[in-house]
Amino acid sequence: MITKVEFLALYEKYMSGQCTADEKKLLDTYHDEMILAEDGWDDDLVKEEVRDRIWQRLSNSRKVVQMPSRKVTKYWWLQVAAVFVAVLFAGVFFMQRKKNQQNDTVKLTANKAQKQIFPGGNKAYLTLANGSRIVLDDAKNGNLATGQGVTVSKAGNGTVVYHFTNSVNNTATATTSEFNTITTPRGGQYQVVLEDGTRVWLNAASSIKFPQAFTGVSREVELTGEAYFEVAKNKAKPFIVLANGTKVQVFGTHFNINAYSDNNNVTTTLLEGSVRMDNGSSAVMLLPGQQGATLKTGAGIKVGPADIQQTMAWKNGLFIFHDLNITEVMKQVARWYDVDVEYRDDDVKNNEFGGTISKYKNITELLDVMSLTRSIHYKIEGRRVIIMK
Repeated sequence: MITKVEFLALYEKYMSGQCTADEKKLLDTYHDEMILAEDGWDDDLVKEEVRDRIWQRLSNSRKVVQMPSRKVTKYWWLQVAAVFVAVLFAGVFFMQRKKNQQNDTVKLTANKAQKQIFPGGNKAYLTLANGSRIVLDDAKNGNLATGQGVTVSKAGNGTVVYHFTNSVNNTATATTSEFNTITTPRGGQYQVVLEDGTRVWLNAASSIKFPQAFTGVSREVELTGEAYFEVAKNKAKPFIVLANGTKVQVFGTHFNINAYSDNNNVTTTLLEGSVRMDNGSSAVMLLPGQQGATLKTGAGIKVGPADIQQTMAWKNGLFIFHDLNITEVMKQVARWYDVDVEYRDDDVKNNEFGGTISKYKNITELLDVMSLTRSIHYKIEGRRVIIMK
């Protein structure tokens, strides 16, 4: 294979009549691959025909040079060819650059689309006592199910409401009370109004199991994950929450329980009223503004002042971090955006962050804010967030 420069030099030699038989054979072998002519040529082609062909090709390609005069040096065609080659390579460079830019734009758009991880919303599953499952985010407003003395419906604001029928024989119901479960996936949250009027807000990746009707001497529910309760007052029937071995008993109050299995403790934060926390042989009473934490190690219950703003941020549509360790920050991010988190450097786990941002922002906006501290960098691969130095 010969280059265009070698071909031009050989062609000049041919035009001057100095080619050997082997060089003529080589020239004829490669002429079809050169763009100086569209067709082959014969040995008796005159200089003017070759000149016109070169000029025609150059003129059609770019039209950027003047027609050369016939009264020029005998090497006029080599000058034209040099210009042609320069224009040719400039065109190839421009086209390749444009193609690269288009490819970069496509890659950038693809990466941007890939990073479009949107926040969670009202999503949950209602599992009835008979095992049937209702997807609450798809369910239409109105009645969802009917049990013994209880009608389950979905209100216009997306809340699941249980309506209790007083005509039901409480004694009979007590022995046949059915339990339902509402579960939120990662990236979901939901609100339910129990049959006694108690309101429960479920955070992402949480569930609450409860009877369709509270017919016994207490109102007892089981919680995994996190929930905020506004308990309807009923001194005759204390409201009890069981969460990962911790028992919280109230008569009418507002409080938040965080009992995620990947946490080291179960925390109860009291906003209004009073609650009693029990864990094994330990028991404490909480006052408004206090937080109790039961450790999985069984070291009793630790009571201290609560960070109400940070604790209740999730219910109020926010992320609020007050010098919170990045691992705790990313736990919340992972649950709400339904992503996995990977740490490439263990040192980054020592970082703490503070700030407030809406939890309805795109995940990249949240991570960009964290990156402004210059203590971390991140990248997103699918639904995996990778945290680096």
